[in-house]
Amino acid sequence: MNIYDLELKGLKGKIIPMKEYEGKVLLIVNTATGCGFTPQYEGLQKLYDKYQDKGFEILDFPCNQFGHQAPGNDEEIHDFCQLRYKTSFPRFTKIDVNGKNADPLFKYLKKNSESTLGTTIKWNFTKFLVDREGNVVKRYAPTTEPIDIDAKIAELLQK
Repeated sequence: MNIYDLELKGLKGKIIPMKEYEGKVLLIVNTATGCGFTPQYEGLQKLYDKYQDKGFEILDFPCNQFGHQAPGNDEEIHDFCQLRYKTSFPRFTKIDVNGKNADPLFKYLKKNSESTLGTTIKWNFTKFLVDREGNVVKRYAPTTEPIDIDAKIAELLQK
């Protein structure tokens, strides 16, 4: 199995095959609207604006597992992100990233990334960078600012 065999649940329940993102560099993030890291949405949008037309996508997965910091339904979360941070990258339905109900994508990402962070996601805004071939290149801690991933994204886009 590879990452492109998975399906995602988009807003309003639409099923989106990961195959739609094949050949792109991806930054996959579990997010929350009420987290101390929520201002990272601004940096994520800057990366998206800079690289989207070069084959880069950010996939945003709200998650309420950490301190219940993603309250509200999918539409409320989406509206908050668009109004407050002017985000335009794809956002998906709220998911779990850990435990028995963990989304298959995040199970895959955790299993296929080398990390000193362990196999459990510890908090919101954990980021996974995926190359054009669907390989998980690196897992970034929530404290990693989006700007700190810029050079690695640029490098992967050149390949």
